Amino acid sequence: MPAQTQPTSPGPWRQAARNLARTPSAMVALGVLVVMTMACLLAPFYAHSVARTNPFQSTVAGTIMLDGREVDIMQPNDNPLHLGLSPIGPTWRTTYMLGADSQGRDVMARLLYGGRNSLLISAGAAIVCLLLATGVGIMAGFFGGVVDTVLSRLMDIMWAVPVYLFAISLSIVMTSQQVRLGPFVLRADSLFIPVMIIALVYVPYAARPIRGRVMALRQQEFVTAARCLGVPGWRIMLRDIVPNVMTTLITLGPLLMALALLAESALSFLSLGVQAPQPSWGTIIQDGEGLIYTRPMVAVAPGIAIVVVVLALNILGDGLRDALDVRDEGRRS
Repeated sequence: MPAQTQPTSPGPWRQAARNLARTPSAMVALGVLVVMTMACLLAPFYAHSVARTNPFQSTVAGTIMLDGREVDIMQPNDNPLHLGLSPIGPTWRTTYMLGADSQGRDVMARLLYGGRNSLLISAGAAIVCLLLATGVGIMAGFFGGVVDTVLSRLMDIMWAVPVYLFAISLSIVMTSQQVRLGPFVLRADSLFIPVMIIALVYVPYAARPIRGRVMALRQQEFVTAARCLGVPGWRIMLRDIVPNVMTTLITLGPLLMALALLAESALSFLSLGVQAPQPSWGTIIQDGEGLIYTRPMVAVAPGIAIVVVVLALNILGDGLRDALDVRDEGRRS
């Protein structure tokens, strides 16, 4: 009789993917993020082919066709004296679906363009933050001693400064003038500046759990055996430590992106993040601050987008944590 082959067990990453796929809330959150990202990437198509507007050009004297008649984009206020002008409200049509802002620009088109910048900055900041935190956490946790003391105290100093105060201070310095990084020159309106600011601010929050994970791995038998065999420390870090820290990095990724999105929106609302004429969800909320009583959709729409994305990222982060945490394997089975 032919020998029966034992079924091979799935690898840890495939098993984690299966665990994640069996979590409905995480899959819904992932779907929401994919839809939001695709919608923002299609912002040029929506603006030029669907809404047929220029979201970067002021049209305070413009008009649109609505129900077969020409309507001014800026209309008299609804107060008893009808003093001043107010932008047109939501039409729920392809043109000016969410209305216009104080400069007559299509809010829906700017919302999608702003989402591109907000998501790009938050994702970039999360990646840069993880790279910096991984280097700090591995060095502090693996070498210990003086290296750990110096890096840990430096992280404690950064941790002691309030996040937004630290970010605002860095933004004021970096957005007031050009930044030179060797042969490279960053202009004040470069999106790379808020990426670096937000990434630097959250390094201590990511470096601490990475350091703890590395300290636990340093005591494992496979690391001790590699040291006894005379394997260089840098090779142990690259081949043994870094692969085992990947689960921590993947779990931290969505949570850091959510924090970065909130920080970017706050900085842009204060005119210290994304600079005009580039939009972001924070700058659109700032544009709608003066219209909150007459045209609240200008500020409410980007606020809802921020809430949806941050909530989806947190739910996805929880799902990844449960899927990658081997200690919960018995509870899931």
